[in-house]
Amino acid sequence: MADQSRRDFMRHSLLGIAALPLGAGILSRRAFAQDLPRLDPSAEQAQALNYVEEAAEASDHPAYEEGERCDNCMFYQADNQGCQLFPQNSVEPGGWCQSWTAQG
Repeated sequence: MADQSRRDFMRHSLLGIAALPLGAGILSRRAFAQDLPRLDPSAEQAQALNYVEEAAEASDHPAYEEGERCDNCMFYQADNQGCQLFPQNSVEPGGWCQSWTAQG
């Protein structure tokens, strides 16, 4: 019975050690999330979604409605001012793009 416990311990220990790099990768991505570069409105993806840094600049866009801003969109991530649509960048909280969706 003691041998079985040692085997289980060794097996679990090895699995835990194997999972360390994965855990470190997840933690480091979160740690560096605060340092996302600001999205350039002239970037190709930003232009494809009609992104503007100030929502009022989109007032002539047919999809825009008063009060829509990045910071009240379901894709916005307040902790790092990121956007799920632009995962490599942060966005202006007062910005807007045509994919704006109300927070649920």
